[in-house]
Amino acid sequence: VQLAESGGGLVQSGGSLRLSCAASGYTSNTYIMGWFRQAPGQEREFVAAIGWNGDITEYGNFVKGRFTISKESMNMMYLHMNNLEPEDTAVYYCAAMIVGTWSRVEDYEFWGQGTQVTVSS
Repeated sequence: VQLAESGGGLVQSGGSLRLSCAASGYTSNTYIMGWFRQAPGQEREFVAAIGWNGDITEYGNFVKGRFTISKESMNMMYLHMNNLEPEDTAVYYCAAMIVGTWSRVEDYEFWGQGTQVTVSS
């Protein structure tokens, strides 16, 4: 399984970005997909996850309605981020698993390389 993120960049505080994650090589149609982020010197943090058919979502506590996770298909996932703050600056990673706790980094089997999001004040 390969995951590839795109859509990161530099944005001003209060702005918006849409991250994309393209998946290939799936051997099952029941993958749970998630977004995590990691700022310099900090642990990787859960952002959001979505069930295999897109009908169930879960978000990290810090999201507070600003981000929305969605799926276009089994192989394409998005993270719509609004009202971005400097504290959202991090590398954002796409991840996938078949079973596990959605917010646990350790449970995800497959990871992308990450895309940098930088929010200026």
